[in-house]
Amino acid sequence: MTTSKLGKYLSGLGLLGLVIFLCVIPFYSTDYIVSVLLDILTWIGLTQSWIILSGFTGYISLGHSAFFGIGAYVMAILWLKLPYPLIILISAMSSMTLAFAIGFPVLRVRGPYFVILTLGLSEFAKYIFINYEVNVKGTVGRILLGVPNIRTLYFSLLIIAIVTILCAYLIKRSRFGYGLFSIKEDEDAAESLGIDTSIYKWLALGISAFFPGAIGATMALRRTYIDPYSVFDPIVSFQIIVMAFFGGIGKLHGPVLGACILTLISEFFWARYPHYYLIILGVILVFIVKIMPSGILGIFDLFGKAGKVVKFVRRK
Repeated sequence: MTTSKLGKYLSGLGLLGLVIFLCVIPFYSTDYIVSVLLDILTWIGLTQSWIILSGFTGYISLGHSAFFGIGAYVMAILWLKLPYPLIILISAMSSMTLAFAIGFPVLRVRGPYFVILTLGLSEFAKYIFINYEVNVKGTVGRILLGVPNIRTLYFSLLIIAIVTILCAYLIKRSRFGYGLFSIKEDEDAAESLGIDTSIYKWLALGISAFFPGAIGATMALRRTYIDPYSVFDPIVSFQIIVMAFFGGIGKLHGPVLGACILTLISEFFWARYPHYYLIILGVILVFIVKIMPSGILGIFDLFGKAGKVVKFVRRK
């Protein structure tokens, strides 16, 4: 067995062991531990879905909060009317449908204009729901009763996170994924080579929006009360980007690492410094971005290259 095959084999065993561990640990942990793991899985799913569009094509989107909010509201509207798994699927499809509906006009712009436009769409969706709640329903938010226990929600998010990672992995290694990467490198050159960049970006946006809808639906049950201000919060989109870049968007496990570390850091400071943790976290992030522009994985790559250089010098 070659070294590369052995490495892949060991990596596969490690991933299988991790999945088994995540499936078993809720039965032997407190509700608090399960809650923290649930939050980690939430951010892993969101960052991985964001990578499908923004990481692969270079189109930095701030629209995930809109897809998250759509999923949450579909769950709130349909809860206790349909089976729980079916509502999650409908929520995900609703977010995907919205992405497909706005895809072609939105994806015509590039660079900072695309970033601003996606942020504006999230705010637009938020105020549409605010108007609907106040003028049609005569309320501000919704209370969800009879929600599943935290371990049921945990396993729901575990399945969603695993499927999101598998989807991103398969897309990255597919012809479709290579087309998305060519858009990131040079969109005009990719189009001149026969790649229909409009269709590729449109499909990536729709697939990327599917998973936040499912996650938003699940987290609506976790919160038990939702309103447009909380589920369409732009901080969700910003935090996804911070986590992805913190871990490193060059590889799929970079955003996973970023989501895990930043979620734990946030939990630590929130529990001990509830009035100052956002300020402390902001200072930490600015410092990290300043010294690690390529993310944590970029630092590891630099150490790896330095080690190879040292070995080469010693041989000489």
